[in-house]
Amino acid sequence: MNTISHHSNDHATTPALSGEGFTTPAAQAAPSATRWLALGAVVGPVLFTLAWLILGELSPGYTAWGIRIAPYSPISQPISGLGLGPTAPFMNAAFVLTGLLTLVGVVGIFQGIREMGALARWSCTVLLALAPLGMVVDGIFTLESFLPHTAGFLLATASPVPTFVVIGLLLRRIPRFRRFGTWLLLGSPLTLALVVLYFLTFSPTVAGIQTGVAGLTERLLAVEVHAWLVALGALAFRRASRSVALRG
Repeated sequence: MNTISHHSNDHATTPALSGEGFTTPAAQAAPSATRWLALGAVVGPVLFTLAWLILGELSPGYTAWGIRIAPYSPISQPISGLGLGPTAPFMNAAFVLTGLLTLVGVVGIFQGIREMGALARWSCTVLLALAPLGMVVDGIFTLESFLPHTAGFLLATASPVPTFVVIGLLLRRIPRFRRFGTWLLLGSPLTLALVVLYFLTFSPTVAGIQTGVAGLTERLLAVEVHAWLVALGALAFRRASRSVALRG
Protein backbone atom coordinates (compact mmCIF):
# COMPACT_ATOMS: atom_id res chain seq x y z
CA MET A 1 0.00 0.00 0.00
CA ASN A 2 2.83 2.34 0.75
CA THR A 3 4.33 1.68 -2.66
CA ILE A 4 1.07 2.51 -4.40
CA SER A 5 0.70 5.69 -2.41
CA HIS A 6 4.26 6.71 -3.25
CA HIS A 7 3.71 6.36 -7.00
CA SER A 8 0.45 8.23 -6.77
CA ASN A 9 2.19 11.14 -5.08
CA ASP A 10 4.90 11.20 -7.76
CA HIS A 11 2.29 11.61 -10.46
CA ALA A 12 0.52 14.27 -8.47
CA THR A 13 3.65 16.37 -8.20
CA THR A 14 4.56 16.16 -11.90
CA PRO A 15 2.55 19.22 -13.02
CA ALA A 16 4.11 21.33 -10.26
CA LEU A 17 7.60 20.23 -11.24
CA SER A 18 6.84 21.00 -14.87
CA GLY A 19 5.87 24.52 -13.91
CA GLU A 20 9.18 24.97 -12.12
CA GLY A 21 11.32 23.92 -15.05
CA PHE A 22 11.02 20.12 -15.31
CA THR A 23 9.31 19.21 -18.54
CA THR A 24 7.69 16.20 -20.12
CA PRO A 25 9.43 14.55 -23.10
CA ALA A 26 7.02 16.23 -25.52
CA ALA A 27 7.71 19.65 -24.02
CA GLN A 28 11.45 18.96 -24.00
CA ALA A 29 11.38 18.29 -27.73
CA ALA A 30 9.83 21.70 -28.47
CA PRO A 31 12.93 23.89 -27.93
CA SER A 32 15.02 21.49 -30.01
CA ALA A 33 12.53 21.63 -32.88
CA THR A 34 11.91 25.39 -32.80
CA ARG A 35 15.29 26.87 -31.83
CA TRP A 36 16.48 26.97 -35.45
CA LEU A 37 13.36 28.87 -36.46
CA ALA A 38 14.35 31.66 -34.06
CA LEU A 39 17.31 32.46 -36.31
CA GLY A 40 14.87 33.83 -38.86
CA ALA A 41 14.68 36.92 -36.64
CA VAL A 42 18.44 37.27 -37.10
CA VAL A 43 18.79 36.47 -40.79
CA GLY A 44 15.82 38.60 -41.91
CA PRO A 45 16.97 41.96 -40.50
CA VAL A 46 20.57 41.33 -41.59
CA LEU A 47 19.37 40.61 -45.13
CA PHE A 48 17.27 43.78 -45.18
CA THR A 49 20.12 45.97 -43.92
CA LEU A 50 22.51 44.57 -46.52
CA ALA A 51 19.89 45.11 -49.23
CA TRP A 52 19.40 48.82 -48.60
CA LEU A 53 23.11 49.40 -48.06
CA ILE A 54 24.12 47.74 -51.33
CA LEU A 55 21.18 48.89 -53.46
CA GLY A 56 21.56 52.42 -52.13
CA GLU A 57 25.03 52.51 -53.65
CA LEU A 58 23.86 51.05 -56.95
CA SER A 59 20.65 53.03 -57.48
CA PRO A 60 20.86 55.72 -60.20
CA GLY A 61 17.60 57.21 -58.92
CA TYR A 62 13.94 56.50 -59.59
CA THR A 63 10.69 57.97 -60.85
CA ALA A 64 7.85 58.60 -58.38
CA TRP A 65 4.45 60.01 -59.38
CA GLY A 66 5.89 60.89 -62.78
CA ILE A 67 8.78 62.92 -61.35
CA ARG A 68 12.39 61.84 -61.79
CA ILE A 69 14.41 61.77 -58.56
CA ALA A 70 18.16 61.45 -59.09
CA PRO A 71 20.71 60.80 -57.83
CA TYR A 72 19.55 58.59 -54.99
CA SER A 73 20.62 59.88 -51.57
CA PRO A 74 20.44 57.68 -48.45
CA ILE A 75 20.55 60.83 -46.35
CA SER A 76 17.41 62.47 -47.68
CA GLN A 77 15.48 59.69 -49.42
CA PRO A 78 13.56 56.76 -47.95
CA ILE A 79 14.55 53.13 -48.13
CA SER A 80 11.28 52.60 -49.99
CA GLY A 81 12.65 54.73 -52.84
CA LEU A 82 14.79 51.71 -53.68
CA GLY A 83 11.52 49.87 -54.33
CA LEU A 84 11.13 52.02 -57.47
CA GLY A 85 13.34 52.22 -60.54
CA PRO A 86 15.98 49.66 -61.55
CA THR A 87 16.48 48.40 -57.98
CA ALA A 88 12.75 47.77 -57.44
CA PRO A 89 12.63 43.97 -57.99
CA PHE A 90 15.49 43.42 -55.57
CA MET A 91 14.39 45.83 -52.83
CA ASN A 92 10.76 44.74 -52.88
CA ALA A 93 11.85 41.10 -52.76
CA ALA A 94 14.04 42.00 -49.78
CA PHE A 95 11.05 43.60 -48.03
CA VAL A 96 8.89 40.50 -48.50
CA LEU A 97 11.60 37.92 -47.79
CA THR A 98 12.78 39.79 -44.69
CA GLY A 99 9.22 39.98 -43.40
CA LEU A 100 8.63 36.26 -43.93
CA LEU A 101 11.95 35.21 -42.39
CA THR A 102 11.41 37.45 -39.40
CA LEU A 103 7.86 36.17 -38.99
CA VAL A 104 9.17 32.60 -38.85
CA GLY A 105 11.76 33.77 -36.33
CA VAL A 106 9.13 35.36 -34.10
CA VAL A 107 7.15 32.10 -34.03
CA GLY A 108 10.30 30.15 -33.22
CA ILE A 109 11.32 32.54 -30.43
CA PHE A 110 8.15 32.31 -28.40
CA GLN A 111 7.31 28.69 -29.09
CA GLY A 112 10.74 27.91 -27.68
CA ILE A 113 10.12 29.76 -24.40
CA ARG A 114 8.28 26.98 -22.62
CA GLU A 115 8.12 28.85 -19.31
CA MET A 116 5.40 31.02 -20.84
CA GLY A 117 1.84 29.79 -20.88
CA ALA A 118 0.21 29.16 -24.23
CA LEU A 119 -1.82 32.39 -24.09
CA ALA A 120 1.26 34.50 -23.29
CA ARG A 121 3.34 32.82 -26.00
CA TRP A 122 0.77 33.37 -28.71
CA SER A 123 -0.01 36.91 -27.54
CA CYS A 124 3.67 37.82 -27.83
CA THR A 125 3.89 36.09 -31.20
CA VAL A 126 0.93 38.00 -32.63
CA LEU A 127 2.11 41.36 -31.29
CA LEU A 128 5.69 41.04 -32.53
CA ALA A 129 4.49 39.59 -35.85
CA LEU A 130 2.97 42.97 -36.72
CA ALA A 131 6.41 44.40 -37.54
CA PRO A 132 7.43 41.78 -40.15
CA LEU A 133 3.88 41.82 -41.52
CA GLY A 134 4.34 45.54 -42.17
CA MET A 135 7.49 44.80 -44.13
CA VAL A 136 5.64 42.34 -46.36
CA VAL A 137 2.98 45.00 -46.97
CA ASP A 138 5.67 47.52 -47.96
CA GLY A 139 7.17 45.02 -50.38
CA ILE A 140 3.82 44.50 -52.07
CA PHE A 141 2.66 48.13 -52.07
CA THR A 142 5.43 50.47 -53.19
CA LEU A 143 5.96 54.10 -52.23
CA GLU A 144 3.59 55.21 -54.98
CA SER A 145 0.76 53.32 -53.22
CA PHE A 146 1.09 55.84 -50.44
CA LEU A 147 -1.68 54.85 -47.99
CA PRO A 148 -1.10 51.07 -47.79
CA HIS A 149 2.64 51.65 -47.88
CA THR A 150 2.42 54.08 -44.96
CA ALA A 151 0.25 51.58 -43.05
CA GLY A 152 2.95 48.96 -43.59
CA PHE A 153 5.63 51.39 -42.43
CA LEU A 154 3.73 52.14 -39.22
CA LEU A 155 3.26 48.44 -38.52
CA ALA A 156 6.96 47.81 -39.07
CA THR A 157 8.28 50.71 -36.99
CA ALA A 158 5.59 52.00 -34.60
CA SER A 159 3.88 48.78 -33.49
CA PRO A 160 7.04 47.74 -31.55
CA VAL A 161 6.50 50.67 -29.16
CA PRO A 162 3.66 48.99 -27.21
CA THR A 163 4.80 45.49 -28.19
CA PHE A 164 8.18 45.90 -26.49
CA VAL A 165 6.44 46.92 -23.24
CA VAL A 166 4.16 43.86 -23.19
CA ILE A 167 6.90 41.40 -24.13
CA GLY A 168 9.40 43.04 -21.79
CA LEU A 169 7.06 42.68 -18.82
CA LEU A 170 6.36 39.03 -19.63
CA LEU A 171 10.03 38.19 -20.17
CA ARG A 172 10.93 39.75 -16.83
CA ARG A 173 8.93 36.96 -15.16
CA ILE A 174 11.32 34.36 -16.59
CA PRO A 175 14.71 34.23 -14.81
CA ARG A 176 16.77 33.42 -17.90
CA PHE A 177 15.17 36.28 -19.88
CA ARG A 178 14.73 38.81 -17.07
CA ARG A 179 17.68 41.02 -18.02
CA PHE A 180 16.67 41.19 -21.66
CA GLY A 181 13.09 41.95 -20.64
CA THR A 182 14.35 44.96 -18.69
CA TRP A 183 16.32 46.22 -21.66
CA LEU A 184 13.32 45.71 -23.93
CA LEU A 185 11.26 47.98 -21.67
CA LEU A 186 13.84 50.69 -22.35
CA GLY A 187 13.65 49.90 -26.06
CA SER A 188 10.02 51.04 -26.19
CA PRO A 189 10.60 54.75 -25.41
CA LEU A 190 13.75 54.71 -27.55
CA THR A 191 11.73 53.42 -30.51
CA LEU A 192 9.04 56.02 -29.86
CA ALA A 193 11.64 58.80 -29.80
CA LEU A 194 13.06 57.63 -33.14
CA VAL A 195 9.58 57.42 -34.68
CA VAL A 196 8.87 60.99 -33.58
CA LEU A 197 12.27 62.14 -34.86
CA TYR A 198 11.58 60.56 -38.23
CA PHE A 199 8.22 62.27 -38.66
CA LEU A 200 9.70 65.59 -37.57
CA THR A 201 12.21 65.34 -40.43
CA PHE A 202 9.84 63.79 -42.99
CA SER A 203 8.04 65.80 -45.67
CA PRO A 204 5.34 63.86 -47.59
CA THR A 205 6.09 65.52 -50.93
CA VAL A 206 8.36 64.71 -53.85
CA ALA A 207 10.30 67.91 -53.21
CA GLY A 208 10.55 67.07 -49.52
CA ILE A 209 12.17 63.67 -50.02
CA GLN A 210 14.93 65.25 -52.10
CA THR A 211 16.18 67.39 -49.25
CA GLY A 212 16.64 67.09 -45.49
CA VAL A 213 17.72 64.11 -43.41
CA ALA A 214 14.58 61.94 -43.34
CA GLY A 215 16.43 59.12 -45.09
CA LEU A 216 19.00 59.09 -42.31
CA THR A 217 16.48 59.19 -39.46
CA GLU A 218 14.44 56.41 -41.11
CA ARG A 219 17.54 54.23 -41.32
CA LEU A 220 18.33 54.85 -37.66
CA LEU A 221 14.80 53.76 -36.76
CA ALA A 222 14.95 50.65 -38.95
CA VAL A 223 18.33 49.58 -37.56
CA GLU A 224 17.16 50.13 -33.96
CA VAL A 225 13.99 48.05 -34.34
CA HIS A 226 15.82 45.31 -36.18
CA ALA A 227 18.61 45.26 -33.60
CA TRP A 228 16.07 44.26 -30.92
CA LEU A 229 14.73 41.49 -33.16
CA VAL A 230 18.23 40.20 -33.88
CA ALA A 231 19.15 40.27 -30.19
CA LEU A 232 15.97 38.45 -29.15
CA GLY A 233 16.32 35.85 -31.88
CA ALA A 234 19.98 35.19 -31.05
CA LEU A 235 19.25 35.01 -27.31
CA ALA A 236 16.33 32.62 -27.76
CA PHE A 237 18.44 30.38 -30.01
CA ARG A 238 21.36 30.39 -27.59
CA ARG A 239 19.21 29.63 -24.53
CA ALA A 240 17.32 26.86 -26.33
CA SER A 241 20.59 25.33 -27.56
CA ARG A 242 21.95 25.37 -24.01
CA SER A 243 18.82 23.62 -22.74
CA VAL A 244 19.14 20.94 -25.41
CA ALA A 245 22.82 20.43 -24.57
CA LEU A 246 22.07 20.06 -20.86
CA ARG A 247 19.38 17.47 -21.54
CA GLY A 248 21.69 15.64 -23.91
